[in-house]
Amino acid sequence: MSDSSVSNPSDRVKLPTNDDRSAKTRQLLGMKGAASGETSIWKIRLQLMKPITWIPLIWGVICGAASSGEYTWSLENILKIAVCMVLSGPFMTGYTQTVNEYYDREIDAINEPYRPIPSGAIPLSQVIAQIVVLLLGGIGLAYVLDVWAGHEFPTITCIAIGGALLAYIYSAPPLKLKQNGWLGTYALGSSYIALPWWTGHALFGDLNWTIVILTLIYSFAGLGIAVVNDFKSIEGDRQLGLKSLPVMFGVTAAAWICVLTIDLFQAAIAAYLIYIHENLYATILLLLIIPQITFQDMYFLRDPLKNDVKYQASAQPFLVLGMLVTGLALGHAGV
Repeated sequence: MSDSSVSNPSDRVKLPTNDDRSAKTRQLLGMKGAASGETSIWKIRLQLMKPITWIPLIWGVICGAASSGEYTWSLENILKIAVCMVLSGPFMTGYTQTVNEYYDREIDAINEPYRPIPSGAIPLSQVIAQIVVLLLGGIGLAYVLDVWAGHEFPTITCIAIGGALLAYIYSAPPLKLKQNGWLGTYALGSSYIALPWWTGHALFGDLNWTIVILTLIYSFAGLGIAVVNDFKSIEGDRQLGLKSLPVMFGVTAAAWICVLTIDLFQAAIAAYLIYIHENLYATILLLLIIPQITFQDMYFLRDPLKNDVKYQASAQPFLVLGMLVTGLALGHAGV
Protein backbone atom coordinates (compact mmCIF):
# COMPACT_ATOMS: atom_id res chain seq x y z
CA MET A 1 0.00 0.00 0.00
CA SER A 2 1.58 3.29 -1.12
CA ASP A 3 1.59 6.47 0.90
CA SER A 4 -0.06 9.19 -1.19
CA SER A 5 1.69 11.86 0.85
CA VAL A 6 5.04 10.79 -0.58
CA SER A 7 5.40 12.17 -4.10
CA ASN A 8 7.20 10.52 -6.93
CA PRO A 9 10.74 11.93 -7.18
CA SER A 10 10.19 12.60 -10.87
CA ASP A 11 7.26 14.90 -9.98
CA ARG A 12 9.25 17.12 -7.64
CA VAL A 13 9.99 20.68 -8.75
CA LYS A 14 13.70 21.28 -9.12
CA LEU A 15 14.64 24.53 -7.44
CA PRO A 16 17.37 26.65 -9.04
CA THR A 17 20.76 26.19 -7.44
CA ASN A 18 23.36 28.86 -6.78
CA ASP A 19 25.28 27.58 -9.82
CA ASP A 20 22.14 27.96 -11.97
CA ARG A 21 21.63 31.55 -10.79
CA SER A 22 25.31 32.36 -11.30
CA ALA A 23 25.22 31.01 -14.85
CA LYS A 24 22.11 33.08 -15.62
CA THR A 25 23.75 36.21 -14.24
CA ARG A 26 26.86 35.56 -16.31
CA GLN A 27 24.66 35.07 -19.35
CA LEU A 28 22.89 38.40 -18.83
CA LEU A 29 26.13 40.33 -18.27
CA GLY A 30 27.90 38.69 -21.20
CA MET A 31 30.52 36.87 -19.15
CA LYS A 32 32.38 33.62 -19.69
CA GLY A 33 30.71 30.48 -18.31
CA ALA A 34 27.14 31.54 -19.05
CA ALA A 35 24.00 29.45 -19.36
CA SER A 36 21.72 29.14 -22.38
CA GLY A 37 17.95 29.09 -22.77
CA GLU A 38 16.93 32.73 -22.17
CA THR A 39 13.59 33.55 -23.84
CA SER A 40 12.97 37.20 -22.91
CA ILE A 41 13.79 39.27 -26.01
CA TRP A 42 14.91 42.25 -23.90
CA LYS A 43 17.29 40.13 -21.85
CA ILE A 44 18.62 38.64 -25.08
CA ARG A 45 19.20 42.14 -26.48
CA LEU A 46 21.01 43.04 -23.27
CA GLN A 47 23.20 39.95 -23.60
CA LEU A 48 24.24 41.11 -27.07
CA MET A 49 25.39 44.40 -25.55
CA LYS A 50 27.49 42.66 -22.83
CA PRO A 51 26.87 45.06 -19.90
CA ILE A 52 29.98 43.82 -18.07
CA THR A 53 32.08 45.57 -20.76
CA TRP A 54 30.47 48.96 -20.15
CA ILE A 55 32.24 49.47 -16.84
CA PRO A 56 35.76 50.35 -18.14
CA LEU A 57 34.35 52.93 -20.55
CA ILE A 58 32.11 54.52 -17.94
CA TRP A 59 35.18 54.72 -15.71
CA GLY A 60 37.17 56.24 -18.58
CA VAL A 61 34.63 59.08 -18.76
CA ILE A 62 35.22 59.78 -15.04
CA CYS A 63 38.99 59.82 -15.61
CA GLY A 64 38.58 62.26 -18.49
CA ALA A 65 36.42 64.56 -16.39
CA ALA A 66 39.13 64.47 -13.70
CA SER A 67 41.93 65.23 -16.17
CA SER A 68 40.06 68.28 -17.47
CA GLY A 69 40.60 69.98 -14.12
CA GLU A 70 37.26 71.75 -14.65
CA TYR A 71 34.79 69.31 -13.11
CA THR A 72 32.85 70.60 -10.11
CA TRP A 73 30.11 68.89 -8.12
CA SER A 74 27.15 70.86 -9.42
CA LEU A 75 23.82 69.28 -10.32
CA GLU A 76 24.29 70.20 -13.98
CA ASN A 77 27.73 68.58 -14.13
CA ILE A 78 26.43 65.43 -12.44
CA LEU A 79 23.67 65.22 -15.07
CA LYS A 80 26.20 65.85 -17.86
CA ILE A 81 28.53 63.09 -16.74
CA ALA A 82 25.61 60.70 -16.21
CA VAL A 83 24.44 61.26 -19.79
CA CYS A 84 28.04 60.84 -21.00
CA MET A 85 28.23 57.51 -19.18
CA VAL A 86 25.05 56.37 -20.92
CA LEU A 87 26.62 57.39 -24.23
CA SER A 88 29.88 55.51 -23.59
CA GLY A 89 28.30 52.45 -21.95
CA PRO A 90 24.89 51.29 -23.21
CA PHE A 91 24.99 53.12 -26.54
CA MET A 92 28.53 53.05 -27.96
CA THR A 93 29.85 49.99 -26.12
CA GLY A 94 26.52 48.27 -26.66
CA TYR A 95 26.81 49.05 -30.38
CA THR A 96 30.39 47.79 -30.45
CA GLN A 97 29.56 44.52 -28.72
CA THR A 98 26.49 43.87 -30.87
CA VAL A 99 28.50 44.43 -34.05
CA ASN A 100 31.16 42.08 -32.71
CA GLU A 101 28.54 39.44 -31.85
CA TYR A 102 27.13 39.68 -35.38
CA TYR A 103 30.46 39.19 -37.14
CA ASP A 104 31.77 36.67 -34.59
CA ARG A 105 28.81 34.33 -34.77
CA GLU A 106 30.84 31.54 -36.41
CA ILE A 107 33.61 31.78 -33.81
CA ASP A 108 31.06 31.92 -30.99
CA ALA A 109 29.42 28.77 -32.34
CA ILE A 110 32.72 27.06 -31.47
CA ASN A 111 33.84 28.92 -28.33
CA GLU A 112 30.60 30.15 -26.76
CA PRO A 113 27.59 28.38 -28.34
CA TYR A 114 25.30 29.72 -25.59
CA ARG A 115 25.60 33.26 -26.98
CA PRO A 116 22.32 34.69 -28.37
CA ILE A 117 23.11 34.44 -32.10
CA PRO A 118 24.69 30.95 -32.36
CA SER A 119 22.08 29.55 -29.97
CA GLY A 120 19.32 30.83 -32.27
CA ALA A 121 17.74 32.98 -29.54
CA ILE A 122 17.45 36.03 -31.83
CA PRO A 123 17.23 36.34 -35.65
CA LEU A 124 19.95 38.23 -37.52
CA SER A 125 17.46 40.84 -38.80
CA GLN A 126 16.76 41.92 -35.21
CA VAL A 127 20.46 42.04 -34.43
CA ILE A 128 21.02 44.40 -37.38
CA ALA A 129 18.12 46.59 -36.24
CA GLN A 130 19.67 46.80 -32.78
CA ILE A 131 23.02 47.85 -34.27
CA VAL A 132 21.37 50.69 -36.23
CA VAL A 133 19.33 51.95 -33.26
CA LEU A 134 22.34 51.98 -30.92
CA LEU A 135 24.57 53.69 -33.48
CA LEU A 136 22.11 56.46 -34.37
CA GLY A 137 21.10 56.89 -30.73
CA GLY A 138 24.74 57.18 -29.67
CA ILE A 139 25.64 59.77 -32.32
CA GLY A 140 22.51 61.73 -31.48
CA LEU A 141 23.31 61.70 -27.77
CA ALA A 142 26.89 62.78 -28.50
CA TYR A 143 25.58 65.79 -30.43
CA VAL A 144 23.30 66.69 -27.50
CA LEU A 145 26.36 66.69 -25.22
CA ASP A 146 28.27 68.93 -27.65
CA VAL A 147 25.42 71.44 -27.62
CA TRP A 148 25.13 71.18 -23.82
CA ALA A 149 28.86 71.82 -23.42
CA GLY A 150 28.71 74.81 -25.79
CA HIS A 151 31.20 73.38 -28.29
CA GLU A 152 31.67 75.33 -31.51
CA PHE A 153 33.20 72.19 -33.04
CA PRO A 154 31.28 68.94 -32.34
CA THR A 155 34.20 67.21 -30.61
CA ILE A 156 32.19 64.54 -28.79
CA THR A 157 30.17 63.74 -31.92
CA CYS A 158 33.39 63.23 -33.88
CA ILE A 159 34.78 60.96 -31.15
CA ALA A 160 31.57 58.92 -31.25
CA ILE A 161 31.66 58.59 -35.04
CA GLY A 162 35.36 57.71 -34.98
CA GLY A 163 34.78 55.15 -32.24
CA ALA A 164 31.88 53.62 -34.17
CA LEU A 165 34.07 53.33 -37.28
CA LEU A 166 36.88 51.77 -35.26
CA ALA A 167 34.44 49.27 -33.75
CA TYR A 168 33.15 48.35 -37.20
CA ILE A 169 36.55 47.78 -38.82
CA TYR A 170 37.66 45.87 -35.72
CA SER A 171 34.95 43.25 -36.25
CA ALA A 172 33.88 43.43 -39.89
CA PRO A 173 35.61 42.30 -43.09
CA PRO A 174 37.53 43.19 -45.13
CA LEU A 175 39.79 44.94 -42.59
CA LYS A 176 38.65 43.01 -39.48
CA LEU A 177 41.43 44.34 -37.27
CA LYS A 178 40.94 41.56 -34.74
CA GLN A 179 42.50 39.18 -37.28
CA ASN A 180 45.80 40.91 -36.49
CA GLY A 181 46.82 40.32 -32.89
CA TRP A 182 48.68 43.60 -32.45
CA LEU A 183 46.37 45.98 -34.30
CA GLY A 184 43.23 44.34 -32.99
CA THR A 185 44.19 44.29 -29.34
CA TYR A 186 45.52 47.87 -29.44
CA ALA A 187 42.31 49.06 -31.13
CA LEU A 188 40.38 47.38 -28.34
CA GLY A 189 42.68 48.80 -25.64
CA SER A 190 42.37 52.35 -26.99
CA SER A 191 38.59 52.08 -27.16
CA TYR A 192 38.59 51.08 -23.48
CA ILE A 193 40.89 53.87 -22.31
CA ALA A 194 41.52 56.68 -24.80
CA LEU A 195 38.11 57.22 -26.42
CA PRO A 196 35.98 57.54 -23.24
CA TRP A 197 38.77 59.56 -21.62
CA TRP A 198 38.74 62.04 -24.52
CA THR A 199 34.95 62.25 -24.27
CA GLY A 200 34.92 63.01 -20.54
CA HIS A 201 37.76 65.52 -20.89
CA ALA A 202 36.11 67.30 -23.84
CA LEU A 203 32.81 67.54 -21.98
CA PHE A 204 34.30 69.70 -19.23
CA GLY A 205 37.54 71.10 -20.67
CA ASP A 206 39.51 71.57 -23.88
CA LEU A 207 40.81 68.34 -25.37
CA ASN A 208 44.47 68.86 -26.32
CA TRP A 209 47.22 66.84 -27.98
CA THR A 210 49.02 66.14 -24.70
CA ILE A 211 45.96 64.36 -23.32
CA VAL A 212 45.41 62.56 -26.62
CA ILE A 213 48.98 61.25 -26.78
CA LEU A 214 49.18 60.31 -23.08
CA THR A 215 45.96 58.31 -23.25
CA LEU A 216 47.09 56.58 -26.43
CA ILE A 217 50.24 55.54 -24.54
CA TYR A 218 48.11 54.43 -21.59
CA SER A 219 46.07 52.37 -24.06
CA PHE A 220 48.99 49.95 -24.41
CA ALA A 221 48.08 48.85 -20.87
CA GLY A 222 44.60 48.34 -22.27
CA LEU A 223 46.17 46.20 -25.00
CA GLY A 224 47.35 43.87 -22.26
CA ILE A 225 43.85 43.68 -20.80
CA ALA A 226 42.45 42.96 -24.27
CA VAL A 227 44.87 40.05 -24.67
CA VAL A 228 43.43 38.45 -21.52
CA ASN A 229 40.11 38.13 -23.36
CA ASP A 230 41.77 36.24 -26.24
CA PHE A 231 42.69 33.20 -24.15
CA LYS A 232 39.10 31.98 -23.97
CA SER A 233 38.85 31.98 -27.80
CA ILE A 234 42.07 30.23 -28.78
CA GLU A 235 40.45 27.17 -30.34
CA GLY A 236 37.93 29.09 -32.42
CA ASP A 237 40.50 31.71 -33.47
CA ARG A 238 42.90 28.98 -34.57
CA GLN A 239 40.26 27.15 -36.60
CA LEU A 240 39.12 30.32 -38.37
CA GLY A 241 42.59 31.74 -38.97
CA LEU A 242 42.40 34.71 -36.59
CA LYS A 243 45.88 35.74 -35.46
CA SER A 244 45.30 36.62 -31.83
CA LEU A 245 48.46 36.88 -29.73
CA PRO A 246 47.86 33.52 -27.97
CA VAL A 247 47.51 31.88 -31.39
CA MET A 248 50.57 33.67 -32.82
CA PHE A 249 52.96 33.24 -29.89
CA GLY A 250 51.49 30.45 -27.81
CA VAL A 251 49.87 30.62 -24.40
CA THR A 252 52.97 31.25 -22.27
CA ALA A 253 54.55 33.94 -24.45
CA ALA A 254 51.22 35.74 -24.92
CA ALA A 255 50.68 35.74 -21.17
CA TRP A 256 54.04 37.44 -20.67
CA ILE A 257 53.31 39.99 -23.42
CA CYS A 258 50.03 40.69 -21.67
CA VAL A 259 51.45 41.36 -18.20
CA LEU A 260 54.47 43.30 -19.43
CA THR A 261 52.38 45.75 -21.46
CA ILE A 262 50.03 46.23 -18.52
CA ASP A 263 52.86 46.94 -16.06
CA LEU A 264 55.41 48.80 -18.20
CA PHE A 265 53.06 51.34 -19.72
CA GLN A 266 51.53 52.18 -16.35
CA ALA A 267 55.09 52.71 -15.12
CA ALA A 268 55.75 54.95 -18.13
CA ILE A 269 52.78 57.12 -17.22
CA ALA A 270 54.07 57.28 -13.63
CA ALA A 271 57.41 58.46 -15.00
CA TYR A 272 55.64 61.25 -16.88
CA LEU A 273 53.86 62.30 -13.70
CA ILE A 274 57.25 62.57 -11.99
CA TYR A 275 58.45 64.64 -14.98
CA ILE A 276 55.64 67.17 -14.44
CA HIS A 277 56.34 67.18 -10.67
CA GLU A 278 53.19 65.31 -9.62
CA ASN A 279 55.29 63.07 -7.38
CA LEU A 280 52.57 62.06 -4.91
CA TYR A 281 50.26 60.87 -7.67
CA ALA A 282 53.16 59.08 -9.38
CA THR A 283 53.99 57.25 -6.14
CA ILE A 284 50.38 56.14 -5.68
CA LEU A 285 50.26 54.90 -9.28
CA LEU A 286 53.47 52.89 -8.80
CA LEU A 287 52.12 51.39 -5.58
CA LEU A 288 48.96 50.32 -7.43
CA ILE A 289 51.09 48.35 -9.91
CA ILE A 290 52.47 46.13 -7.14
CA PRO A 291 49.27 44.16 -6.40
CA GLN A 292 48.74 43.74 -10.13
CA ILE A 293 52.14 42.09 -10.43
CA THR A 294 51.29 39.92 -7.41
CA PHE A 295 48.04 38.65 -8.97
CA GLN A 296 49.77 38.14 -12.30
CA ASP A 297 52.19 35.78 -10.60
CA MET A 298 49.55 34.09 -8.43
CA TYR A 299 46.97 33.47 -11.14
CA PHE A 300 47.57 34.53 -14.69
CA LEU A 301 51.12 33.48 -15.48
CA ARG A 302 50.59 30.08 -13.84
CA ASP A 303 47.51 29.17 -15.89
CA PRO A 304 46.07 31.90 -18.14
CA LEU A 305 43.46 29.57 -19.63
CA LYS A 306 42.01 28.62 -16.27
CA ASN A 307 42.56 31.79 -14.28
CA ASP A 308 41.80 34.58 -16.77
CA VAL A 309 38.52 35.63 -15.13
CA LYS A 310 39.93 35.29 -11.61
CA TYR A 311 42.93 37.41 -12.58
CA GLN A 312 40.79 40.14 -14.12
CA ALA A 313 38.53 40.30 -11.08
CA SER A 314 41.47 40.60 -8.67
CA ALA A 315 43.93 42.79 -10.60
CA GLN A 316 41.89 45.12 -12.79
CA PRO A 317 40.48 47.21 -9.92
CA PHE A 318 44.03 48.40 -9.23
CA LEU A 319 44.56 49.32 -12.89
CA VAL A 320 41.37 51.36 -13.08
CA LEU A 321 42.18 53.10 -9.79
CA GLY A 322 45.53 53.99 -11.34
CA MET A 323 43.70 55.55 -14.29
CA LEU A 324 41.75 57.80 -11.93
CA VAL A 325 44.92 58.74 -10.05
CA THR A 326 46.45 59.73 -13.39
CA GLY A 327 43.39 61.75 -14.38
CA LEU A 328 43.46 63.62 -11.06
CA ALA A 329 47.18 64.28 -11.47
CA LEU A 330 46.77 65.70 -14.97
CA GLY A 331 43.88 67.87 -13.84
CA HIS A 332 45.89 69.12 -10.85
CA ALA A 333 48.84 69.93 -13.11
CA GLY A 334 46.62 71.71 -15.65
CA VAL A 335 47.94 69.63 -18.53
